[in-house]
Amino acid sequence: MALHVRGVFLPDETERDMWVLDGRLTFTRPVGDTDTVAGGGWIIPGLVDAHCHIGLAPEGSVPDAEDQAAQACASRDAGALLLRDAGSPVDNTSVQRRDDLPRLIRAGRHIARPHRYIRHLGIEVEPDQLVDEVITQVARGDGWVKLVADWIDRSEGDLAPVWPDDVLAAAVAKAHELGARVAAHVFGEDALAGLIAAGIDSIEHGTGLTDELIATVAERRIALVPTLINIDGFPTIAASAQDKYPRYAAHMRALYATSRQRTRAAFDAGVAVYPGTDAGGSLPHGLIREEIGALVDAGIPQAEVIAQASWAAREWLGMPGLVEGAPADFVVYATDPRLDLAALRAPRRTVLRGVLVG
Repeated sequence: MALHVRGVFLPDETERDMWVLDGRLTFTRPVGDTDTVAGGGWIIPGLVDAHCHIGLAPEGSVPDAEDQAAQACASRDAGALLLRDAGSPVDNTSVQRRDDLPRLIRAGRHIARPHRYIRHLGIEVEPDQLVDEVITQVARGDGWVKLVADWIDRSEGDLAPVWPDDVLAAAVAKAHELGARVAAHVFGEDALAGLIAAGIDSIEHGTGLTDELIATVAERRIALVPTLINIDGFPTIAASAQDKYPRYAAHMRALYATSRQRTRAAFDAGVAVYPGTDAGGSLPHGLIREEIGALVDAGIPQAEVIAQASWAAREWLGMPGLVEGAPADFVVYATDPRLDLAALRAPRRTVLRGVLVG
């Protein structure tokens, strides 16, 4: 039996009927019985968490498939039906085999440098091994590679770039040659110029963006995923580092103080800003609505945040919206979430891969 939904479809704002048949959307009424699951409301193709870590939790790695499923369920129940995993220390492909879990686009493992990232989280290589490791991680992911581009250099007592610019450029070029895009973790200012020159596709966090750099990021159509609710942890990081690394602590506080301003400046300059929670690091999964709220509080218009959190992010990640023949992934809300953020807290219906899951 086909599912039937009627409502106002976003972003085209047209009220119409839609059916779900064999896991796909159709706007032509199928032959046979139908089951109406929503007779009104506002319909979007689900939210997107553009930066999370399935298989990672604040207490460490999560190798168990059922525990990973619980993480994905938390995101699904918050309305996120598409996740971009920005690096996981364990195999999380089991999530992709479950029809009741969000679609997952994986980046393989973080590529880091010895002693320059969180221990045991990434694959650690020296610069002369970076290109070869990119080749390996492209094969293990779904069209994305994740680089750790800056971290504290304990010999300097502050954030510093991880990779020489020429090595970084070669690594990004190799990923592009193999058909993959590259996301880079970067907090501070100094690594950004090299990343941008290398042709990076996505800046994660980006708290060091200056006005001059923002203009170049916009010109080169590089995306920004600021993970603001994760950046809220910077003062705690700074406090823990104060005694041993005071320069680093002061730098992290300064980056936190300007994080909202810089995110808004990037948006105003035309940079695509996508919501991502960084769930799995210091935060639990299922917080996409909090990240959306943080971006609105940063001054980005609510309607734009909802667009970037849904159909625009799906397009960026190569997934269709609510069009004929597309996979049947959508959420129905009682009111327009572009006007009423509270609507996100109470989805009326959630359909994933053609199955009613909420």
